[in-house]
Amino acid sequence: MDVDFFSGSYRAVRRLIWVLLLPGIFVCKPAHGQARCGAGKDLVVQALERVQADSRPDQLEDADQLLKRAIELCSDLGEAWYYRSLVEAKLGHAQLAGYAMRQAQLFPSDALSDRQDPFVLSTPRSRGLETPAPGQPSKPSGGPAQKWALVVGIASFEDKVIPPLSYTASDAKSFADVLLSPQYGHFKQENVHILLNDQATTRHIKEQLNWLARNAGPDDLVVVYIAAHGSPREVDTAGVSYIITHDTDIGTDANNPDIDSLYATALPMIDLANAVATRVRAQRTAIFLDTCFSGNAAQPQNKLIAPGIASGAVAPGTLDHIRQGTGRIIFTASGVNEESLESDSIKHGYFTYYLVQALQQQNGSIPLTQAFAFVQQHVRARAETEAHAEQNPVLSRSESTTDFSLGTPAATQASAEHSESQATAE
Repeated sequence: MDVDFFSGSYRAVRRLIWVLLLPGIFVCKPAHGQARCGAGKDLVVQALERVQADSRPDQLEDADQLLKRAIELCSDLGEAWYYRSLVEAKLGHAQLAGYAMRQAQLFPSDALSDRQDPFVLSTPRSRGLETPAPGQPSKPSGGPAQKWALVVGIASFEDKVIPPLSYTASDAKSFADVLLSPQYGHFKQENVHILLNDQATTRHIKEQLNWLARNAGPDDLVVVYIAAHGSPREVDTAGVSYIITHDTDIGTDANNPDIDSLYATALPMIDLANAVATRVRAQRTAIFLDTCFSGNAAQPQNKLIAPGIASGAVAPGTLDHIRQGTGRIIFTASGVNEESLESDSIKHGYFTYYLVQALQQQNGSIPLTQAFAFVQQHVRARAETEAHAEQNPVLSRSESTTDFSLGTPAATQASAEHSESQATAE
């Protein structure tokens, strides 16, 4: 008999054992994890990082195993049961999918309540885009009906073990000011939600992401900006997996963080990625991620090096999630294994300092690809000359032709301004 037969038989037997034992095996949790089940939540995050609209069978199997382990660690983790039901259904295991869904309904689960589905894109690829003229970027037809933004800047933290950042809150304010400027951004005040420091808890940020998903329509434009500490998972030092929010808890020792608590209280980057990819319907969505490093950029000895909290670029896999669909553009402050630096000389992080300058060019109508070229050039040069370090911002987008500006007035606003000008002329 060949190897395929034995491997197939093994999987079948393993699946049968799983079905027989399923009702009773998940009754134990580590004593230290009963309150938060942080390690189990991190396994759910790892599973979701493997799941997207076009996941391969091997990725689904990996995700399934991670979700099983999460449930073993924390049997009342509703999110794990819910996502396991979706993965099992995708794998064609109807009985297991049904059982997992019934279990999910017994425990709290925001994902179940919102019917989140990482397999379904809110803006299917190439939907609603005009065929561009040669050399011109593709774009949705017409101008944006409305423009919406969530701006987050976190410089201080409830857990005093987490070192404060110097300029992330002021960076966020400067970015929001550009959006709200009648000269550059043309965003309505009520359509820009700004969360600074103690307002920027994990739950509040997730609620505001849901606000964007509920309100922004297909013809709208959405902007998300986040400046904060980033935390790479211990086994994944190549990229940020979590955003350290105001209420993130890492314990009492910065050199030995409570990883279970960190995973339970920080904001998974995959939550942002999935919100953008599977829930935000706007066909023009721009994401700006400045996961900053603490301390003076010109004084490397001041940098935070505690495990679990560190500078870091957003992982390529996370960017893949965010840019799924139509009309997604993502700026990240630095490349993999680089730091996003702050500077006392300019009282800002390098990335946001030059981003704000770029977005003011051409009276705010500068295409984002041109804005990125400006940011990349100036950040790279400033980091090298002032901090003697490398920092190379990264651009990622859903299609190679995706481009738009943030400052273009919304269609409804442009129409009103046109009507007013006509009335004045008459």
